[in-house]
Order: sequence, then C-alpha cells, then structure tokens
Amino acid sequence: MSGTPCPDFTLPGTTGTEFSLSAAPKPLVIYFYPKDSTPGCTNESMDFRDLHAQFAAAGACIVGISRDSLKSHENFKAKLELPFELLSDKEEIVCTLFDVIKMKNMYGKQVRGIERSTFVIDASGVIVRAWRKVKVPGHAAEVLAFVNTL
Repeated sequence: MSGTPCPDFTLPGTTGTEFSLSAAPKPLVIYFYPKDSTPGCTNESMDFRDLHAQFAAAGACIVGISRDSLKSHENFKAKLELPFELLSDKEEIVCTLFDVIKMKNMYGKQVRGIERSTFVIDASGVIVRAWRKVKVPGHAAEVLAFVNTL
C-alpha cells in the first residue's frame, strides 16, 4: 500500500464536523485502533497525545479511526484529553479502503476486528509509510521519527 495514492474519504469526527482527507493538513498520520477505552488503545492514544506537540512541530496532523460511535469517541477523547480528532467508521468504509478489517483470535474465538495499523500520507496524498499489526510500546515515537524525515 505504501507508494499508492490515498483515496479521498469523509467521516464524522469528534468536533461535530465531517473530516475529509482532501481538506486535511498533511502530512497526515492515521492510526486505526480496535476499540475506545481498552488497554492497548488507551495506551496508544496517550502515546500519540504525549507526542502531539512534536508531531505538530513537524507539520503533521494526527487522526484516530475506529468503528466506535461518536458518543464513545467523545467520551474517550475527553477522558484522555486527546488534542486530535477521532473519526467514527461504523460502516467500515475507510477500514475497508485501508484493508484493516481482519479475522482475529480473541479468547479462543474468531472475531472480525480492526488490525491495529498506522499510515502516513504526504502532502501529495500518497501513502508513504504503513505499519501493520502494530505493537503499542514505542510505536508513536517510531511514527514521529519517520514524520521528521519528510
């Protein structure tokens, strides 16, 4: 997927407005995560939050995407004091575009869910880096290091 143009999309965001890729500042960091208020997703979101000023200094915008409702996102964002948008993809439209919906094993059962993934889109709208099957510790710092090379 790296090196390919990112298809435009629009999703509802936590500011009560629609977020469109075409109108977003770039570079853009999109991180897909499975579920609000779960341990891994909380840690990942806090890591991006804690590095937000450094991403902003590099000119990068961050958005988080999951299938949770806007209400769930609003609560999660407020609880963690996240300074960036969370987008709701209840219909899995953008999750499908980025091929992040996967069959996963959870407690011995197969379930459909979001594979924790991050993508960086450059100023020309091209996906320049993709991380799949993300392990949370150190990930946000690795993404920041990459953004600083752009």
